[in-house]
Amino acid sequence: MSHNTFGHLFRVTTFGESHGPAIGCVVDGCPPMITLSESDLQGWLDKRRPGQSRFTTQRREPDQVRILSGVFEDDATGEQVTTGTPICLMIENVDHRSKDYGEIKDKFRPGHADFTYLEKYGIRDYRGGGRSSARETASRVAAGGVARLVIPDITIRGALVQVGPHKIDRDRWDWDAVDRNPFFCPDADAAAQWETYLDGVRKSGSSCGAVVEVVASGVPAGLGAPIYGKIDQDLASAMMSINAVKGVEIGAGFASAALSGEENADEMRMEDEKPVFLSNQAGGVLGGISTGQDVVVRFAVKPTSSILAPRKTVDRNGQETDIVTKGRHDPCVGIRAVPVGEAMAACVLADHVLRHRGQTGR
Repeated sequence: MSHNTFGHLFRVTTFGESHGPAIGCVVDGCPPMITLSESDLQGWLDKRRPGQSRFTTQRREPDQVRILSGVFEDDATGEQVTTGTPICLMIENVDHRSKDYGEIKDKFRPGHADFTYLEKYGIRDYRGGGRSSARETASRVAAGGVARLVIPDITIRGALVQVGPHKIDRDRWDWDAVDRNPFFCPDADAAAQWETYLDGVRKSGSSCGAVVEVVASGVPAGLGAPIYGKIDQDLASAMMSINAVKGVEIGAGFASAALSGEENADEMRMEDEKPVFLSNQAGGVLGGISTGQDVVVRFAVKPTSSILAPRKTVDRNGQETDIVTKGRHDPCVGIRAVPVGEAMAACVLADHVLRHRGQTGR
């Protein structure tokens, strides 16, 4: 299987399966002499870790990350720093229950990659989906932790802005609220409503979709390139690579189709002898190059495909049958997609900072 790597100068290769002994990644291209310890990464993994509320899968994975290579003790400070060589990060799987999938090993789960995976490779790991499982995204979050250290002046924050049909009120947006509820929701009132809604979804054995918004502040102007290296192009690709994501938009996104030219154009004025924008419909990107404003990307996550309701399907022998997916699954996979979206944004921005530095020397 190819295509396990993304990025150009800051490159990430992930490995491992959902029910294998471990998952992890190799980060190549990280500059040397950056202080890096496992504690620098663990906090980000803890945000994504399953089993933290009744609204996520109850699979109990501590997601403890280990650094296997790419660091050495600095003689001057005694701290562990990067050496410029590949950084290998590993996370052990400790709570996989493969027996949950024994009854459906020959059936194709609707909404999953079972059919397409088997058609392409002629073999598939039915235990949670193997490489196609969202379990793989823990590796990306670990890599994102390294990426954040490469770009310390850029702040990357994510939030859940819609669950099912229920959206937040943007007038109540409060970043401090994000860490005070189990949904990474910036609207405390919406979070309370989502709790009731998701309890109903969970108890019925069903699932729902969500929309995640990621905002990067402190992005310098000039990152990206106008043709095949657009920064919004790479962000869109990164977000679309996340499991269950079915749509991505930058700035006003699809809503810009309903705007007039006057509404959509981000006007400019001078302030403190510098040009400033009066709005940010473009999401911090013009012509594929960052403007210096907040970079805003939003992505839609489909409902979790593993549900308790019986579904019509076929098996690998071509026989029609029904299927019920057992096991431990997220009623709304979009919740834990928030730290994954942050990590992917961090990796893209770190890559573009290094590419910009390599081309311009700045």
